[in-house]
Amino acid sequence: MEARVASPPPAGPSPGAFAPFGFPAFTLLWTATLLSNTGTWMHDVAAGWLMTSLSPSPLVVSLVQASTSAAMALFALPAGALADLFDRKRLLITLNILRMVLAVLLGVLTFAGLVTPWILLAVTFLLGICSALIAPAWQAIVPSLVPRETLPQAVALNAMGINVARAIGPAVGGVLIVSFGVAIVFVINGLSELIVVAALLLWKAPPRPARGQPERFLPAIGAGLRFAAASSRLRIVLIRATAFFVFAAAYWSLLPVLVRNVMGGGAAEFGILVSAVGAGAVSAAIVLPYLSRHLGGADGLVRAGSIGTALALGGFALAPSLPVAAAAAFGAGIAWILTLSSFNVAAQSALPDWVRGRGLSIYGLVFYAAMTAGALLWGSLATYLGVATTLMIAAAGMLLGMLATRRKVLSAEPQDLAPAASWPEPVVVLPVEGDRGPVLVTIEYRIRAEDRDAFLQAIRDLAGERRRDGAYAWSVWEDIADPGRFVETFEEASWNEHLRHHARVTRADADLHAGVQRLHVGPEPPRVTHLLKGAP
Repeated sequence: MEARVASPPPAGPSPGAFAPFGFPAFTLLWTATLLSNTGTWMHDVAAGWLMTSLSPSPLVVSLVQASTSAAMALFALPAGALADLFDRKRLLITLNILRMVLAVLLGVLTFAGLVTPWILLAVTFLLGICSALIAPAWQAIVPSLVPRETLPQAVALNAMGINVARAIGPAVGGVLIVSFGVAIVFVINGLSELIVVAALLLWKAPPRPARGQPERFLPAIGAGLRFAAASSRLRIVLIRATAFFVFAAAYWSLLPVLVRNVMGGGAAEFGILVSAVGAGAVSAAIVLPYLSRHLGGADGLVRAGSIGTALALGGFALAPSLPVAAAAAFGAGIAWILTLSSFNVAAQSALPDWVRGRGLSIYGLVFYAAMTAGALLWGSLATYLGVATTLMIAAAGMLLGMLATRRKVLSAEPQDLAPAASWPEPVVVLPVEGDRGPVLVTIEYRIRAEDRDAFLQAIRDLAGERRRDGAYAWSVWEDIADPGRFVETFEEASWNEHLRHHARVTRADADLHAGVQRLHVGPEPPRVTHLLKGAP
């Protein structure tokens, strides 16, 4: 039996928080991911706790978190290119099998008493590489599982699933560690990956549209970076995410040390606190549509999440007992889901399908780079200043980061990013080799004097689309000998890249094109020329 994407339900005023569960493919993969993530959180608790036994140093313990984050950061860009260039379903199946092998291997080594701090960090790093390669492909398939109007709810439910797992996994992991030791947790995590593989095999992925000449790996990474640099909406996501995650990393990396060294607790107490974070996140996900309406959308949710995280960090720093620390953890979970889901939806809403994997991987790179830098920073500070002082510094930094980026307004408003197919194919007489380039494109406009300022503003807006979709060296020229004649120019790396540019234009981009075209006067449309560089 294969799960298919169902037809959308009748349109309503506002899809509810659980509307995506009306689509079998989403439900199937969400459930499988929930079970797998439960195993992952059990694994993370076991790895962090095992490291406190192997080394008491706060810096070494924080390296468990840092090794995963570093792997995610280092491999984020290649992961995005893989997600866009290859079949996402097959890629996910292969990587989940590899992750299963690594987790079971770590369990066997632990049973045999062969694990050292460096072996634990090495296997954790390899698991992080697999997770890095999985993340953009997994996130990129979400828009194919549900209609566009329920995408924010699907993203929130995915985040909720992670946090349901966070609530269940650490508690179960803590019990298993106390009862059977950490090795069994690693093995169970490995076996949980088989559930995801089975669900992917059952899912019938929708066919992806033909893309013409396939992109090469390294140029594809460059295209993703160029898109991110030219997309104002995605840039704002990256800036705001950096300002949040560097400081939020403090409690993720120092929680094991807080429990063992400050509170004098054990694995069970550690599991309770991580579960409290998950419970707070689940609670927030359920009421997320309500909170979004009353807090002003994604931007307001991130502000509220930043303030909540600062309060939670202060609560951890002052935690004299398990109940106080659990309350702080619950608040941290609420704040986490508000920010994480808002950043993810804002990133998804800025990305057309052709670059979705790469754009999400760049967001993932910023996320994990910030978490890695934060883990190393806060682990080092805690070694010299103590855990409580370090957490208070992180709380103050969170508030300062929020204030410093307050003018970068986050937007998750939907855009029509379907291919427009509105840009006519270039006319050629001579055969052109696909890798020949660069290509110089010129477009000549006739503009009335009274429309000059409006034209210049419209074409500057259009310049962003040109750069996002493949152009560089963009400029616009005014003929001082022929008033009203303007020439737009831009270059592209090769003829194939120019043809891809035609295919990448979305319906939202086509509106920008139309805005410029409306200001052109004359009996003929703007004159377009394509010039190829001659012999060097």
